[in-house]
Amino acid sequence: MELHAFPIIAAVLAIAVAAGSMAVRLRQPLIVSFIGVGILVGPLGTGWVQADDTIELLSRMGIAILLFLVGLRLDLHLIRSTGRVALVTGLVQIALTAMAGYLIALAFGMSSVTALYVGVALAFSSTIIVVKLLSDKHELDQLHGRVAVGILIVQDLAVVLVMITLTAFAQPADGNSLLGVAVILGKGVGLLAGTGFLMRFVLPWLLEHVARSQELLVLFGVAYAASVAAVSEWLGFGTEVGAFLAGVSLASTPYRDALGARMVSLRDFLLLFFFVDLGARLQFDNVIEQIAEAVVLSLFVLLAKPLIILVTMSALRYPTRVGLPTGLTMAQISEFSLILAALGLGLGHIDSATVSLITVVGLITITGSTYLIMYSRWIRDRLEPRFAILDRTRGSVAAEPDPDTDTDVILYGLGRFGRHLAERLNLRGIRVLVVDFDPHRIATTVPDGVTAVFGSAEDVDLLNALPLARTRCVVSAIPVVSTNLALLHNLRHHGYAGPVVLTAHTLRDAGLLREAGVAVVLEPFTTAAATTADTLHELLRRLEED
Repeated sequence: MELHAFPIIAAVLAIAVAAGSMAVRLRQPLIVSFIGVGILVGPLGTGWVQADDTIELLSRMGIAILLFLVGLRLDLHLIRSTGRVALVTGLVQIALTAMAGYLIALAFGMSSVTALYVGVALAFSSTIIVVKLLSDKHELDQLHGRVAVGILIVQDLAVVLVMITLTAFAQPADGNSLLGVAVILGKGVGLLAGTGFLMRFVLPWLLEHVARSQELLVLFGVAYAASVAAVSEWLGFGTEVGAFLAGVSLASTPYRDALGARMVSLRDFLLLFFFVDLGARLQFDNVIEQIAEAVVLSLFVLLAKPLIILVTMSALRYPTRVGLPTGLTMAQISEFSLILAALGLGLGHIDSATVSLITVVGLITITGSTYLIMYSRWIRDRLEPRFAILDRTRGSVAAEPDPDTDTDVILYGLGRFGRHLAERLNLRGIRVLVVDFDPHRIATTVPDGVTAVFGSAEDVDLLNALPLARTRCVVSAIPVVSTNLALLHNLRHHGYAGPVVLTAHTLRDAGLLREAGVAVVLEPFTTAAATTADTLHELLRRLEED
């Protein structure tokens, strides 16, 4: 580190704090303010941050830690439950976006090679932006969050393959390109095999000793992520791939939660430098002449990519309320797109004007998609009725129950409360039929002896396939008041005369449900607090008697 690097970093941090404070006061995303700080301290502003500055190193460390934590959260259940939809949706989205982007670029008069680079650059989304925002909103473990992460993994693997192929086939004419590809594939197999060896024989023994100190465990996590990332970069796959594999190799260990919890603050701090570095690297050559092209391509990314993902997931029978927020997370281009453009410039395939165009599109879409992700629930609630025609889950279930089968309770929602409720009812000999729109939950968390089907609580057509006529009670363990009111309306419209029991997490929601005429409103938080208070009161009373 040069002598002047520390004062510059201190100044950047101070400006970031000021910009972040203003963003919080104005209720704007911090990411946008940090990118603005990068532009301010970059070549277009003060010029403090250059391409080879120390901030680049901190930025790359932040990306490595982020992807390490993403891999750390990855488990086999996620792959089994969302692997198919992530693979199909990811590949379809890449193909359609790249093709449409290519045609749009041709329409602007670009050459075939330039249009191909532009189309491919538009196809990929930013893992860093999406994971950071979903993590902040606590939506990574929700169904749309898990599918989004799966799609991002597919995209990242695809873009790495694209860059490797470009590099391999950019050799001189007398070079053996096929041999180069074979060597790269061999390195990839070696990297996977080496990580698997560590995962099977070394890490369990090593972690048992390291975990005796929490501080040492965190230091080990950072060192291990950086080491595997460095090996991956040396082999030509980039630090991102290695950091992700490092996290995956620790995902099955009992120490992953402790590692993840303690490294989140470090991740957030280092990612600040990624966004600052991103803003500092933005190029605006010929931006005036490219305004029309940048606006059209940006609107295509912001609007068409979410629609492609929504339609594809609907074709795979995922409900609109899952496909829409999943698509909204993908409405930006990736940092890999900028790297791909730089690679194309270095290979002589495109010129600096094209790099500038992709950079401007990146700035617009990253900023725009940040707001789409932050307000995805509000957008979903207003757009979902307009896309009802795409919802192929209406009236469909994973395994159709017999409408003539006696069922004591139809239970909507298989979350934490719903799963425990279904299990307790089943232990008491009550016949339960569970309805949930998350195939991951249906595949992994259904209690023994309980029947579960795939469907949405807001799907009126699904009621025709359920044994409502022979059901004694309908219960919703879903704490969303709008969903519960829709279910109540649909049941009444269908002619169901039995008792309806709905769930609320707040006093306001409970009041709204009671005003709607709900027979019983479950308030699990209030009930749990009352039971806990009684238990503590009895404990204190016994202590006084002793």
